Amino acid sequence: MRKVVFCGVLLGLIFFSFNVVLADVQVVSGNITENTTWSGEILLRGAVFVKAPATLTIEPGTIIYGEQATIGTLIIERGAKIHAEGTLQAPIVFTSELTAIDPGSRARGDWGGLIINGYAPINVPGGEAIGEGDTGVYGGNDPHDNSGILRYVRVEYAGHEFSPENELNGIAFQGVGDGTTVDHVQVHMNLDDGIEMFGGTVNFKYALTTNIGDDNFDWTDGWQGKAQFLVCQQRADDADNGIEADNNAENNNYTPRSNPTIYNITLIGDPDFSEGEESDLGMLLREGTAGRIYNAIVVGFKDPGLDIDHTATFEQADARTLVMGNSIFWNNGSNQGGQNFSKATFDDDPAAPYAATWGLQEVDPKILNPYELVNPDFRPGSDSPAVDGTIPVATPPDDGFFESVNFIGGVDPNNDWTKGWTTFPLFSDISSSHWAFEYVKNLRDLGWTTGYPDGTYGPENSVSRAEMAAFLIRAKIGDDFTYEETPHFPDISSDHWAFKYIQKLYELGITTGYPDGTYGPYNNVTRAEMAAFLIRAFVS
Repeated sequence: MRKVVFCGVLLGLIFFSFNVVLADVQVVSGNITENTTWSGEILLRGAVFVKAPATLTIEPGTIIYGEQATIGTLIIERGAKIHAEGTLQAPIVFTSELTAIDPGSRARGDWGGLIINGYAPINVPGGEAIGEGDTGVYGGNDPHDNSGILRYVRVEYAGHEFSPENELNGIAFQGVGDGTTVDHVQVHMNLDDGIEMFGGTVNFKYALTTNIGDDNFDWTDGWQGKAQFLVCQQRADDADNGIEADNNAENNNYTPRSNPTIYNITLIGDPDFSEGEESDLGMLLREGTAGRIYNAIVVGFKDPGLDIDHTATFEQADARTLVMGNSIFWNNGSNQGGQNFSKATFDDDPAAPYAATWGLQEVDPKILNPYELVNPDFRPGSDSPAVDGTIPVATPPDDGFFESVNFIGGVDPNNDWTKGWTTFPLFSDISSSHWAFEYVKNLRDLGWTTGYPDGTYGPENSVSRAEMAAFLIRAKIGDDFTYEETPHFPDISSDHWAFKYIQKLYELGITTGYPDGTYGPYNNVTRAEMAAFLIRAFVS
């Protein structure tokens, strides 16, 4: 029995707590009609609807798998709520069931996605619509409708295609109101759009979309919300536009008109052809949208960084209800002779004159590592015109939603909010081809290690006893605990970085040190000691 338990512990350590055969996963199908709480691992079988007035609460660290065969999808109906509040150390992850079975075979479109419906206004005739893929009715007359909370949530490998014109987005906000709270969300490897707003007034912050097969951010049908701190990064094997912005395709002047306010956004295309020929426009503003976009950085798209289409959209620009400012465009338009802004050679109605009117800048923003797909760094460097005052920074409204900033782009040069909870590895010295890459990444995601102070992990380095103490305590009880201040071992002082972990190991009886009463914090751990540590920590 001890051997079975220990093997289970090791599988948990190795596979990010996934059960390889999904034997312990709770399978959910059909309708949720009463208040429900999810934790651990959940499998969505087919379309799962949360019906009004039920609230679905999802605890931090929960993993929700979408079943491939049945196109597992989670749909929040109007009047229902989702309370998904993860943390930096324990994000909530929606992912393909293959994450637990065969991670190497995961792909865009493995499952459905996350769809939230609300009662906020949309501009389609009758004020109501049915979501793509028959994902529920949305729309109404309450701009302050509350559909719940999304915080530290990842949605991966979703976006099932029913037909070329009927695909699911990673996260679809369908008529969602501004009573809903959305921050720290990532959509990764979605087949269709990453995040799309179908009307409504929902606001969101700290949103990252990566490796999306269509548009990264998309709005239509009268979205009038706010957004700040957005980042997209494209991969040219399959990608469209960084932003695709519409009012209404059937009638470009339907109201309420799409008219969002966006500050601090970084859109990163893929200028390289080694991954593929995709990665089109940085921003496509069309079909009558209005809007205000400030403090943007747009780099690396193969077509122009900015294009404007349709008479109704130009009318908004002329009336200054569509306006941009304090923004940088660079290294766009390689397919069009280097056009950061569309010219007549690309579009009969070019965007370049408006870019000049708006004072958009063509200068290198000096983002530290924008095109690296495994370990990117979206921050502008210290010598970037986005931070050194060369280009003035627009001040967002002081309205309780927007935060004051002193930089252009979606990421603070001194506070990288994209690290620690997203799909990206934290460490610069281990590549995705390394045999232990997924294990190291999962250690980081679980909060069991933060690597070395210089941001490296040292995958080939031996482990010291001090490091082993930190690994085990973080894995067993986390990083927030009390401990005795009187040292148990003479060879480690209270100012040693691992002191609290070694103290806690001793208190828990996981180690008693060496026979001479020392601990040897700088000594390497032998395999025998590793066996003793693990068994004492997780078995008995």
